[in-house]
Amino acid sequence: MKAKNCLIFGGSGQIGRNLIRKLTKNNYRVTVVTRNIHQKSYIIKTQANAGYIDVVEANIFDEKKIRQLFKKADICINLIGILYEKKKGNTFKNIHSIFPSILSKLCKEYNLKNFIHLSALGINEAVDSNYAKSKLEGENKILKNFPLATILRPSVVFSIDDNFTTNFMTLLNRLPIFPIYYGGKTKFMPIHCSDLTDIIHYVISKNIYSKIIECIGPEVLSFKEILRMLLMLTNKKRILMPLPLPIAKFSASLFEILPNPLLTKDQLRLLKYDNICSGKFKTNSDIGIPSVRYFYKEVKKYCYMWKEGGQFSTEKYTTQSLEAEDKKN
Repeated sequence: MKAKNCLIFGGSGQIGRNLIRKLTKNNYRVTVVTRNIHQKSYIIKTQANAGYIDVVEANIFDEKKIRQLFKKADICINLIGILYEKKKGNTFKNIHSIFPSILSKLCKEYNLKNFIHLSALGINEAVDSNYAKSKLEGENKILKNFPLATILRPSVVFSIDDNFTTNFMTLLNRLPIFPIYYGGKTKFMPIHCSDLTDIIHYVISKNIYSKIIECIGPEVLSFKEILRMLLMLTNKKRILMPLPLPIAKFSASLFEILPNPLLTKDQLRLLKYDNICSGKFKTNSDIGIPSVRYFYKEVKKYCYMWKEGGQFSTEKYTTQSLEAEDKKN
């Protein structure tokens, strides 16, 4: 059987690298587009055997150049997204709306078998978030331009290469007092990166066209529960302090000045809304591929990098002991 050609945008991130390995092991050939081949190609090329991967340098808005790549592609996968806006064109509108619209038009023009676009969970509800509005606008344009597209909406994606658990464990390692917003009650259904790439491979191999699929992990965890798990895993005791909203907004406005802000005002608005399945769309379980990797068990495999004594240390605290510590404070 002739190997299908997958054209991937955003292949150097945690999801992209895992996906390249998954697809090439299953006899798919991939072409990965990157903005800086000198910086990214050595990472990307090590994810697959020679002959199964090709790395192309291009500005993602250079339609003339990326158009050539669609001539040999069977499937296009867009993994590009940003959590906060930067200068030089890295705006929510450009990345989440205009760029996916360009890709979907090219998929239609060159009659590709599928266009898989990675969006985000909970964007219908977060009506006051610019991030969510741009994601939703991008989805609408995609489905209008290429109705066969499959849009995946994952909850928080975690793995050893993420910017979620690793950043929080670093901060919890350094800060004696950790601020929590909205009482830490915001709910998530964290999905492991490997579970998400399994879903993408399943959608491709089974020729699934479900328009929108919510990609969720096997459990519902509040933000506070996630922090407590990370504290247990790293053998730390920290005060989790609820932060009043006016102070949270002020601190977010200060963080926005930094090149890589810890929190933005838009992200603060997003935290008001639960990041769990809506019941309005199919989930990965509904299409036949439930997530199997649990948050605590998976993070335990790499949390030793934030523990005193590393992988030879033992667990000191339990959920009950940390809850008791919270009550004292």
